[in-house]
Formats: sequence, C-alpha cells, structure tokens
Amino acid sequence: MDKMDLSYIINELGEDRELYFNAMAPPIMQTSNFVFRKVDALSRAFEDEMSGFLYSRGLNPTVDILRKKLAALDGAEDCLVLNSGAAAIFASVLANVKAGDHIVSVRKPYTWAERLFSVLLPRFGITTTYADGGEAADYEAVLQPNTRLIYLETPNSWTYAIQDLQGIAELAKSRGIITIVDNSYCTPIYQQPIALGIDLTIQSATKYIGGHSDTVAGVITGSTALIRKIFENEYLTVGSGIQPFNAWLLLRGLRTLPMRLEQVTQTTRRVLDYLKSHPKVEATLFPLDPDFPDYERARKQMQGACGLLTFIYKTDSRAEIVGFCEALQHIFMAVSWGGHESLIIPRCAGIDPAHFRPEKKEHRMLRLYVGQESADYLIADLEQAFLSATGG
Repeated sequence: MDKMDLSYIINELGEDRELYFNAMAPPIMQTSNFVFRKVDALSRAFEDEMSGFLYSRGLNPTVDILRKKLAALDGAEDCLVLNSGAAAIFASVLANVKAGDHIVSVRKPYTWAERLFSVLLPRFGITTTYADGGEAADYEAVLQPNTRLIYLETPNSWTYAIQDLQGIAELAKSRGIITIVDNSYCTPIYQQPIALGIDLTIQSATKYIGGHSDTVAGVITGSTALIRKIFENEYLTVGSGIQPFNAWLLLRGLRTLPMRLEQVTQTTRRVLDYLKSHPKVEATLFPLDPDFPDYERARKQMQGACGLLTFIYKTDSRAEIVGFCEALQHIFMAVSWGGHESLIIPRCAGIDPAHFRPEKKEHRMLRLYVGQESADYLIADLEQAFLSATGG
C-alpha cells in the first residue's frame, strides 16, 4: 500500500472536523437515536437505513468514520464493524447461504467459525466440507453442485497454513461461488485479499486494529452490494453492530497501526532467531521465515508478517512445558494477540493431561505473540523460563 495513501486514510479520511468544532479527535456520538425535523426525511430513513442516521443499532457517525477508513485500508467499497470477530464471521457467512446449501472451508478454521459450520448451520440443512491443502485444485476437488461459499483463513493462527487466494478466487468466480477470507493475521497493511479477487474480507479488530487489548470488534469489507445485503438482514436483525465508544477506541488504535506493526515485525525477527537456535526448540513456524514449508506462497501474497509464531518444545514431558510457561515473568499466558503485551499459549492447555502424547508435535506446540516490548526483554524472559523448566 502506498504510504501517502495510508497516511491520508489513517489521519484524514472520513473526518469532517469542521462539523465538530475543529476538534482533532472525532467525538464519541454516544446516542441511541437521531432527530428528524421533516416527516419526509424520517420516511426516507425508514425506507433505507443505510443512507443516513436513524438508530445506532444501524449506523452512527463515530462508527461511520471507522467504516470509511477500514474499507479504504482493504481497498473495498464498503465496510461493516461488528461487536466481535465471531459476529463478523457469523453475519458474512449467514448472509450468503440458505437451507440446503454447501460450504467448503479451510480445514481447522478459527474455533467459532468451525462451531458455526459443524454445529449451528447443520440445524438448517447447510453442510460443510473441509478442504485439505492450499491450492485451488484442493478446493475444486470437494465442490458440490450446491456449493455457495468458500471460507478461507490465511494464514491461520497456529500452523499458519496458506491458501492461494488468487487461484481460489478465480475458481470461485467461474462457478458463481462467494469467497470469504479471515485476514486477522496479516491485517490490510500486510495482505490485500480483495485485490486478489476475494469477495469479502473479515478480521478481528480486537487484534492489531485496536492494539491495546481494551476492546473487542470484528470487521467485514467488500462490495457495496454484498455489504448492504448483510446490513439489511443479518446485521440489523441480530443487532451485532459495534457501539460508538468501542469504535472510537478502534479509531485511536488505528492511528498507530503502521508503526506498531513495524515495531512488532522487527522484534519478532530477533525472537524467532533466538528460538531457532535454542536447544530446547525442535522447530519453529513463521510464514515469512525461509524455512517455513509454504514460504514462497506466503511471500507472494503477503507484504509482511506480524508477531504471531509457533514453536515446538523439545521434550517428552508435559510437566516441562507447564513449568516453562509458568516460569515466564513478563510474557503473559492468555488468548488473542495484537495488543501491546506479549502472550503465550501452550497447545497442551487444551488437551486432557491423560491424552498428552509427546510423539505428536502438535501436543508440544506453543504459540507466542510478540508485543511491543524490546527484543532483549523478551529473550531474557524466555531464557530464564527455559532454564527454570529444565532445572538449569
């Protein structure tokens, strides 16, 4: 993305400062509804709630500024901001399927996407097949006559599986199938799915867009027609739109997004180099590491990678992994990523201890998010935790 364009989007787009006393920061329009002086104007708002401000369950001025910026970052025509990433997944998928339809999804998507496909949608006769691999041919092989949607997540957030966005988008368009991709890992700064032909891009704005671990939100971007379709049905009916104060927090976070990503990227490289050389690390996974299995495809469609990486602890003992995690003093054990703080999750936390099998690499995986701390600070914490876990 051109840096001048990025600067304009973040600092100026959608901000009519003369309308709010020339304040540099936009106000929080903390209102539930809006006043009309003419009956005809109220009638028009009833007929088309997306054309103006009627009730903040739909559109709100603070949210509208954020919508314009996020759409522009993605190179999209329009955008909706919802109260969680899970809500964005739900609305974008549900808007494009009906009873009897079939979905093709990347294997092992985000937990709540998989729950939607495997538990909720089957109640309405909508089935899902999970594709293995990242090539368009892998998806073509499992298409059915009633396939209406292809759902992607590239990279995912544990093994960083990469899908060929352009190839899959071309396949889908040739069959009249809608494509959706979860772009939470890269953000619009480092990957532009819509430019590669994807119909709808979603992301968890809780992560890098917010950047401060103080709000939860989801984003959907796409064409005017597809966004309006979601707005008029799933968005308004479910009432899952973001609140004005949370939108204001995201606007604040957006101001520093480029510099935060640059800082995280530089620090992650140093932490990755440390882990790759450590005797207790069997392997690392990071999409823009030349040793990553799908490095060439990642390099082709990603302009960068952020702070999420996985490493495999070299041990036969679950207790050693537990000891390592609990010995960390500055890297917190918590879900999510994208905030100012570094985080870690051991895969074994989601596995019954009786079922832990060290021969399964997945059981020895730890996902590390590198935050805004210095590389030396984080490496020192990792080093002392390794020593503590091994009795060094």
